[in-house]
Amino acid sequence: MRIACLFNNDYEFVAGAGADAAAVRASAEAICTALGDAGHEAQLVSLQGRDLMSVVGKLEAQRPDLVFNLCESLCGIAANEVAVPAVLDLYGIPYTGSDAPALALALNKGRCKDVMHGRGISTPPYRVMLNVADIERVAAEPLDYPWFLKLANEDASVGITEANVLADGAGLLARAKQLHAEYGSPLLAERYVPGREVNVTILGSGASTRLLPLHEIDFGLMPAGRPHIVSYAAKWDEKHVDYAGTKPVPIRGASDALIAAIERTARAAWDAIGLRDYGRVDLRIDPAGTPWVIDVNPNCDISPDAGVARAAAAAGWSFPTLIGTIAELALKRYKKVAAS
Repeated sequence: MRIACLFNNDYEFVAGAGADAAAVRASAEAICTALGDAGHEAQLVSLQGRDLMSVVGKLEAQRPDLVFNLCESLCGIAANEVAVPAVLDLYGIPYTGSDAPALALALNKGRCKDVMHGRGISTPPYRVMLNVADIERVAAEPLDYPWFLKLANEDASVGITEANVLADGAGLLARAKQLHAEYGSPLLAERYVPGREVNVTILGSGASTRLLPLHEIDFGLMPAGRPHIVSYAAKWDEKHVDYAGTKPVPIRGASDALIAAIERTARAAWDAIGLRDYGRVDLRIDPAGTPWVIDVNPNCDISPDAGVARAAAAAGWSFPTLIGTIAELALKRYKKVAAS
C-alpha cells in the first residue's frame, strides 16, 4: 500500500526547541521506515501549521492509499491537531487514528470526564477551573484531599510536577494560580487515587478491538516521600529523579478479577470517547482494587521506545509489525465503510 507519513514540523521553526523538534522528526522517520519494512511504500511528508490546506491538496492529487497521521499539534498548539483529520475527512483521504471529534473530546479533559461520568465509568471526582474566580471557589470547597491538578487542554504531562498533588485548599489555591499564570490554560483538579498506575493499549475499532499486554508504572526507585505520579520530567528528562522512579513494566501480581476489571473499564472509556485504530487508556487502581480512568489518549506516542511499542513487544510483535498492523486496521476500516 502507498502510505504518506504526515507529521508536524512546527517545532523545527521554534527557537530553543532543538531536542523536541529532533525527537518529533526521528519518531516520524522511524515509523516511515517501519512501514517500509512491513512491505509498504511509505513517504515522509512534513507539515507546518499554516501549510495544512496546500499539503492536503497535494495529497489529494497524489491519492495515497492511506495517510499515517502523526500530527500532534499545529503552530505549536496541541488543540490544533484536530484540524488535520477534519481536513482529511473533507478531502475524502483515508487516514490512521481517531477522528476530529474524538481528538477534540480527549483534549478537553473536563468534557471527557463528563462523558465518562455520564456513562457510569469510574473516573475520579473532578472540578474544572477556567479562571481565577473558579480557582478561588474550588479552593474554598471542603474536598476530600489529596487531590491532583493538571492542565485541562494539554497532553504529554505538560505542567505536571510533584507540586500538583495537593494536600489542602491552600495548596490548591497556590498551585492552581501558578499554573494558570504560567500557561493561561483552564485547569482540572481531580481526587488523587493512591495505588498502582496501569496503561492499557487498545488496537482496532468498533467491536473489533484487541488489548495488548497490560503495563504498569514501577515506582520502586522513587525517593521516599515523593508522590507516585508520572510528571513531565518523568517522561522527558532522563537525568531527573522522576525518570528513574517511573519505569513502565509488564503488570505483575494482578489477579484475573483485577485484570478483567481493568480491561472492562478501559474498553468502556475507549468506546465512550470514540477512539479507533490505536490508543491508550491510563488508570489508577485504588487499594480496594477499583480501576479509575485518569486519562484517555487517542493517537498516542508510537515511537519505537514508547509505551505502545513496549506493549507490542510483550505480545511478541516487532516494531514494523505494530506499525504495519495499525495501517492495515485503518485501511480495513475504510473498506468496510465503503462496502456497507
